Order: sequence, then C-alpha cells, then structure tokens
Amino acid sequence: MSGRPRGGRGHERREETRRIAPDIVVLYGWHPVREALQNPARRLRRLLATENALRRLQEERVELGLAPEIVRPGEIDRLLTPDAVHQGLYLEADPLAAPAFGDLGPNDVVLVLDQITDPHNVGAIVRSAAAFAVAAILTTERHSPAATGVLAKAASGGLEHVPIVHVRNLGDTLDEMGANGVLRVGLDSEGAAVLDETPLRGPLALVLGAEDKGLRVRTRSLCDALARLDMPGAIKSLNVSNAAALALYVARRALPPGGRRP
Repeated sequence: MSGRPRGGRGHERREETRRIAPDIVVLYGWHPVREALQNPARRLRRLLATENALRRLQEERVELGLAPEIVRPGEIDRLLTPDAVHQGLYLEADPLAAPAFGDLGPNDVVLVLDQITDPHNVGAIVRSAAAFAVAAILTTERHSPAATGVLAKAASGGLEHVPIVHVRNLGDTLDEMGANGVLRVGLDSEGAAVLDETPLRGPLALVLGAEDKGLRVRTRSLCDALARLDMPGAIKSLNVSNAAALALYVARRALPPGGRRP
C-alpha cells in the first residue's frame, strides 16, 4: 500500500497529460489512430500499443511507420484522463500542415470557428469539412477543444484530411485573410441576406460562432458579409455542426468544381 489518496490516480493522469508539448497532437482509440497511421501527410512521433491492439493492426495490414512501444493497458491509462477509451492505442504526432492564405485558390474553402467549445460539435464539423474538401479549419487557442479524444472520435477520421489551426487572435487572423483576398462570410441566423442568394467566390472563409452566443462583435465586424440559412420552419436556427454542413453544401455549389486535397 502506498498511502496515496484514492483520487490520486486520476490526478496523476491529468498531470501526465499536461506534460505533452502544445504542438503535439495526441490521438487514441482504434479509428483515430488507425487513420493517422495510414495518412502519409501525418508525421508520427510515438506509438504505444497493447499486444492485442498491435496484433489487430497487423491483421488489417496497417503500416505503422514507426516502431511501437508494447505496453500494458494501464500504461496508456496513466497518460489520459480516467474516462478515456483508448482500445489499446495511443499516438503522438505533429499537426497537419495548413496552406498559407496567399496560396488559397478559387475553389478553396476554409472554416473559421469563433470559440465553439463542444468537442462533439467540432468533431462533427471536422467530418463535414473532410466531406466537402475544406482546406483548413481555424479556431481560437482559448475556448476551443483540443483535436483529440471526443473530438477525434466524432470526426470519424476527418482529422487526417483537414488541418486544424489554433490562432491566438482571431480578429487579427481575419484581417490577414482579408488582406490576402479571402472572402469572409459570417453565418448569422439574424443576417439580412440568405446564404444561397449571397454572391460567393473563392477563396472563401465561412465563419461560425459559438453555440450559445454566436459571432462575437469584432468577428462580425471583420466579415465581408453576414448571411443566414433560409429555414422555412418554425425553428430558425440549427445546431452549429448542422449549420456548417449546410453552409458548406451551399458554398460548394457556388464555387468552381473540386477542392484542395490533402
């Protein structure tokens, strides 16, 4: 017996998680890790796997790209929060590289998330972004979930197709986008214009606000246009992840065919 308080193990895991460098992406669980291992654009740093998980990777002929560390499940437990379901796999990797604003072309779309905090919503947005060939997702360093865990599971592999960029000052970033010719369109349920009647061109940034507060004042002021999705029913607003999917569909119909591929 060590005499450690019963709650100490969870505290120890949280302490361990905080030691990871901020520029490292942590992925765990079968689907997120397998997708990352199969992505040639993802630079891998460290892979921990249980014997059973490694055997399953080998059976599915997944190329690892680096030598795994064979561990017991408890060794992965100590690196994560107590409620994390890792299925015997833990991966540290570099973030995906995002294109510079000046390199975006006429068929490119980026998403800008203004303090959207729910990892389920952001994960669903990432999945839609991958389906509609979004070039990058920009979000705030603060008041946004890390690209791991619940978010990665909700994204269902989408993290391997769309870079997520955390920016310190969203307003300055929107300024820079405008200076590089990016059309900035904010989604607002109170917007005067309807999105599918708004003239759209690429490169295009669709800007989405937080679930409860919408776009912040400065964010709104830096958009070239504010537009709403036309809702004929009694409810005039959608969950932000559903709104993102519909907005991307409208944008893709308005822009030239295609989109940036990883």
